[in-house]
Amino acid sequence: MALAPKFAGQKLASTAIQPKAVHTIEIYLDYVCPFSAKLFKTIYSTPLRKTLLEKYSDRVVTLFRQQIQPWHPSSTLVHEAGFAVLKVQPDKFYDFSEKLFEQQKDFFDASVVNETRNDTYKRLAKIAGSVGVSENEVYGLLEISDKPDKDGGLNTGNGVTDFVKVQTKQNRLQGVHVTPTVVFDGVVNNDISSSWTEKQWEEWLEKNVA
Repeated sequence: MALAPKFAGQKLASTAIQPKAVHTIEIYLDYVCPFSAKLFKTIYSTPLRKTLLEKYSDRVVTLFRQQIQPWHPSSTLVHEAGFAVLKVQPDKFYDFSEKLFEQQKDFFDASVVNETRNDTYKRLAKIAGSVGVSENEVYGLLEISDKPDKDGGLNTGNGVTDFVKVQTKQNRLQGVHVTPTVVFDGVVNNDISSSWTEKQWEEWLEKNVA
């Protein structure tokens, strides 16, 4: 969990070095949630991104936490694709996420109901390919075999199942349910909304980031 700067003294450190901590903004988003797409766009595709990376670079770390929403079955599949990109080429994760949010309607319930799981993975792998990630490697991590494994298992998952398990466990421990959810220094902040403008974000940062 994040350590708020005001609690920096709780950090184990050499007595010769003043303990330090930076603020952490954790943004829990679901790829097939329209409100998540809206918040992501504000954070990543407006000048707010530059503000976070430059003006607050030494005081704030911003994290995108993938939040699977199981009432949309495709949510698991699209997040698996995000994990596959993290595994193959992590520096392309945000570029992939931007493209996926732009095309999220293609993965809504009505858009996937008549295709196989692997067909959905193929479409997701193509999006990864469009931002310079190996389409074949991504699909290789996502593909589900229709054959038993060597022990006869029929429910073995794919190359990113362990990523899904870890992220899901972490998010449950945080108690996150709705998307988007913003956690600031380890505490859920219900004031922040997906409808916030760049200006509202900057005002909040000015007030809350020392």
